[in-house]
Amino acid sequence: MSLDGFSMRPLVRELNAALAGGRIDKITQPNKQQVIFSVRQPGQNFLLQVSINSQNPSAHLLGKNRENPPEPPVFCMVLRKQLETGRIASIRQHGLDRLLLMDVDSLAAGGRIVTKTLVIELMGKYSNIILVQDGIILDALRKIGANNSRVRTVLPGDTYELPPQQAKLDLLEGDRDAIMARIQSDPEQRLDKAILSACMGFGPVSAKEACFGAGLAPSTRIRDLEDVDFAAVRQALDEIAAAASAKHPEPVLLLDQAQNSKVLAMSAFPLHYLPQAVTLPFPTVSAMLEKADALAGAYVLPDKDRFKKLVKNEKNRATNKLQKLDEEIEAAENAEIWKIRGDNLMTYQYQFEDRKDKEITVPNIYSETGETITIPLDQRWTLVDNMQACYKKYDKLKRAQQLLREQREECEANIAYLESIEASLLASSSLAEISEIHNELIAGGYLHERPRRKNNDKPSKPFRFTAPSGAEILVGKNNYQNDKLTTKVASYNDTWFHTQKIPGSHVILRNGGAPLTDEDVDLAASLAAHFSQAQSGSNTPVDYTEIRYVKKPSGSKPGFVIFTNQKTLYVTPDEKELAPLIAAAQEPWTAKN
Repeated sequence: MSLDGFSMRPLVRELNAALAGGRIDKITQPNKQQVIFSVRQPGQNFLLQVSINSQNPSAHLLGKNRENPPEPPVFCMVLRKQLETGRIASIRQHGLDRLLLMDVDSLAAGGRIVTKTLVIELMGKYSNIILVQDGIILDALRKIGANNSRVRTVLPGDTYELPPQQAKLDLLEGDRDAIMARIQSDPEQRLDKAILSACMGFGPVSAKEACFGAGLAPSTRIRDLEDVDFAAVRQALDEIAAAASAKHPEPVLLLDQAQNSKVLAMSAFPLHYLPQAVTLPFPTVSAMLEKADALAGAYVLPDKDRFKKLVKNEKNRATNKLQKLDEEIEAAENAEIWKIRGDNLMTYQYQFEDRKDKEITVPNIYSETGETITIPLDQRWTLVDNMQACYKKYDKLKRAQQLLREQREECEANIAYLESIEASLLASSSLAEISEIHNELIAGGYLHERPRRKNNDKPSKPFRFTAPSGAEILVGKNNYQNDKLTTKVASYNDTWFHTQKIPGSHVILRNGGAPLTDEDVDLAASLAAHFSQAQSGSNTPVDYTEIRYVKKPSGSKPGFVIFTNQKTLYVTPDEKELAPLIAAAQEPWTAKN
C-alpha cells in the first residue's frame, strides 16, 4: 500500500514548507531500504526519511531517529560527501507522478554554488533513490543494469532519464471534456480501470473513491453508463481534484476492523468507499505515513533478515541430518541379521561353490521351526570372504549404534539451540541486540565472519515490566541476556519462568521469596509464552520454579539451563492486553544490583 500521485501533491507541499532553506547536517542509512536526512532550520531540526520499501515506499518527516549501523553503507557515504552541509533549495513533484525531486545547493571549488538533485522514485517494487548532477547520475541506491531492464538503466555516469511515461491526461490542468472522452473511449472497460488509464495521479484507492463519489460500482462497464452517470463521474473527478489541491489536507488511514494492524487504504484526503473500515485521521501526511510504516513493519534492523534466513537454513540442514541419522540408527538396530548370515555361511559353506551363486537359501540354524534364510552373495568374493564381510558389517553396526545415538542427541540439541536464536531474533528491536546475536552466531560456528567493531550505542537491555503486586519482571531478548538474568541478576529466591520444551526467553519475577500472587504468576507466564516460539498459540505450557533450582551446566551453549522442582501453568496470552505493556517496556533499563 502506497500513496498515489494526488496524495503526493499535499505531501510535497508539506515537505517543501518544512525543509526548503534548511541545511543538511547529517545523513544516515539505517538499513538497505531507508535513508534519513537530518535538516537544520532556524530554531528547529527535522528528520526526513526516504524509504524504497516495496510494500510502502514513502518520503516523510520522522518523529524519532532510527538506530544506525556502526559502519555506514557505501551509498550513505556518497550522499554524505555530496550533500552534507548543503541547503535544500526546493522539494517538488514531477507532474502528478510518484516522483519527488529534492534540489540541494552546495559550495564547490572556487566558491561556486552547484545544484544536485536527489530523485526519489516511489513506484512500488521499482522505487529508487538517485543522485543527479547536471543530468548525470552520480550514484543510486538501487543500480539497474542492462541485464535487469531493457527499457532504462540506472548506473553512475549514465544520463538520467525519467521513468517511461504513459499517455495520460492531467486532471488538475487538462480539459475535462477530453478526459471524459478518454474515459468513454473503451465501452468494455471497467469504470475504475478507465479512470486509471485516462488520468495522471490516480491509483486504485483514488479511482475507487471517484467511483463511490459518483454512486457507481468500480466494476461497472462503460457501455452500461448513461449521460447522467457520466455527469456524476465528472463531478466526482472535480471533487478529487479539489481535495488534492486543498490548502489543508485531511490525511486518513483505513484499517481492517478484524485486523487493526492491516492497512486497507491511505490518502491525503478523506475516503468514503470503505464504510466498514476503521478510519484514523492525522494532522499531517507525514504523521500518517509514519503510522503506516509502523503498522507494516517497514523498518527492519540491518542483518535481521539475513540472520533469520541463515538460522532457517541451518535448522533445515540439521533437520535433514536428523532424518538421515534415524535411518542409519534403524539400519544399525538390524545388526543382528548380519551375524546370523555369517553364522549360516560358516555352517553351510562346504555345500556350495565359490563365485557361482548370487544368493543362497539354506535352513536357518537359529530357527526352531526349520525356516529358511536367503543370503545375498558378492560373486567377486569367495564364500569365506562373504562370511567375513557379514561379520565386519555386524561389528561396524554394533559400534555405530552408540555413536549414532550420541550424534542424534547432539543434532536435537543443535536444532533446539537454533530455535532459541529464532526466538531471540523475534524479540530483538535494537542494533545492540542484533550485534549480540551476530557474535553468538560467530561463536557457534554458524557464521564465518570477523566480529565487528563495537558500536557506540548503549548495550542491550532486557525488557522490564511491573507486576500487579509491584514486583519487577525481567525478560531476556537473546541467549546472552537469558544467561545473565538467570545466573547473575536474579536472586536465589526469585522465580524463573520458561515455556516447557519450547524455545523462548527466560523470565524472572523478582519476588525475593515473597508469596506468589495469581496475578503476578499469570502475567509472568503470559510474557514467557509471548516471547517464545509459541507466541500465537493457546494453552501454552509454562514451567516456573525458584532460581535456586535452575542450573547452567558447565560448557553448555548460551541460554541452556536445567531445572527441578518446577510447576506447570497453561496460559493463552491476551495480546491486546500485553501490547501496551510491551510498548512501555521499551524504556531504558539498568540493573539495581
